[in-house]
Amino acid sequence: MSKSTSNSISTIAVALTLCLVCSVLVSGVAVGLKPMQDANAQLDINKNILVAAGEIDGAKATAADVDAKFKDFTVKMVNLKDGTFASEEEITQAGIADVTAYSTSDAGKIPELSDAIEQDTAGIGRMPKFAKVYIKADADGKVESLVLPIYGAGLWGKIYGFLTLEGDANTIKGISFYSHKETPGLGALIEEDKFRGQFPEKKAYSDAGDVAISVTKAGLAKEGLNNFVQFWLSDKGYKNFLTNLSAGKAGEV
Repeated sequence: MSKSTSNSISTIAVALTLCLVCSVLVSGVAVGLKPMQDANAQLDINKNILVAAGEIDGAKATAADVDAKFKDFTVKMVNLKDGTFASEEEITQAGIADVTAYSTSDAGKIPELSDAIEQDTAGIGRMPKFAKVYIKADADGKVESLVLPIYGAGLWGKIYGFLTLEGDANTIKGISFYSHKETPGLGALIEEDKFRGQFPEKKAYSDAGDVAISVTKAGLAKEGLNNFVQFWLSDKGYKNFLTNLSAGKAGEV
């Protein structure tokens, strides 16, 4: 073997070794950071829940503020088909091992936890069988805030957020969005206070029980955001549950 050939092999060996070492280091760092990344993602979701509920100012609240305020909320699972709070038995039979880790939108991607939709006006793909909702109640168990996860197709991708109703299950308390791919300065305006400030005190339903809230732009047709907000408030989404909750038929809070 010539000296030049030997040097080439040595160089390749060193390069491969460095690549392997770097790959191991990067993988190790990624694994090590994942718990922190997951915690930050959950913190952001909790913050948006509280913003939608009018509990905090998202621009000023600290992580400690979020943690303290979120303790006032109870997490409940809702059987969307029956319109009632899901029992422990239902949750177990569905194969949901950890309610804390359950995601309503992610469940829509799992056939066992979702159903096909005949008219998918929200653009969600499949309908989750269960939704995880967040409830703030007073000392007597009376609901003060009910935070509902909502999501659907936007112009450039899925939009994920929360819609909060007051205890009457009809008056809108607030709305917030924590993930989207909308264009900065246009669709991304859904994040701004000016847009979200239009929702509080509006009624979700008319006296006849029809969905009353709509989201439009002046001079333009109704958009994806409107479609999925109305979808989740319809009888395909939360309406049966909200009706039962108002009538005291949804189960214990």
